[in-house]
Amino acid sequence: MKLLFDLFPVILFFVAFKLYDIFWATAVAIAATVIQIVWLWMRHRHIEKMMWVNLGIIVIFGGATLVSQDETFIKWKPTVLYWLMAAALFISVCFFEKNLIQAMLGKQMELPAIMWNKLNLSWVGFFLSMGLINLFVAFSFSLDTWVTFKLFGATGIMLIFIILQVLWLGKYLKQSPHVETVREQENLTAANDQNNNGER
Repeated sequence: MKLLFDLFPVILFFVAFKLYDIFWATAVAIAATVIQIVWLWMRHRHIEKMMWVNLGIIVIFGGATLVSQDETFIKWKPTVLYWLMAAALFISVCFFEKNLIQAMLGKQMELPAIMWNKLNLSWVGFFLSMGLINLFVAFSFSLDTWVTFKLFGATGIMLIFIILQVLWLGKYLKQSPHVETVREQENLTAANDQNNNGER
């Protein structure tokens, strides 16, 4: 559900483009992002900083597209967002000694410091690469191809990257309390059986 919610503006952008054109799609994406922010605020009274950044970028680049009637600006929007996220991850570690990936995932995993740094750098590299891929698709292929890639291609690459990360870091994922309790009970049962066998 969260993935669908995050993709809400992109899905509507895709649908509006297929039904009308890039300018209608851009206006719909701006409106959908605003609605997304309002809904989150009404429900949680808290908006993540990256959501505000995304809103600012879509308003600026989307607005420029609508005013100039030039699709170039909206094509640059994903790349600017990807590169800003990469910069935030890199700068926070290098200049503020704060690993943002660790801050987000620290409750789910326990990693050595060097692994947190590698994980952070892997996301920096991923966002930089996604920015370049977006530009390549946007300016090397048709507008229709880019819009389709924006929803399906970029989302697919992101999911594959996350799956690979989970496989790579699987051994560091924390066990749920239920699993730990079951394992402890199994160990106790096994120990009791060994004691009973020894007494016999």
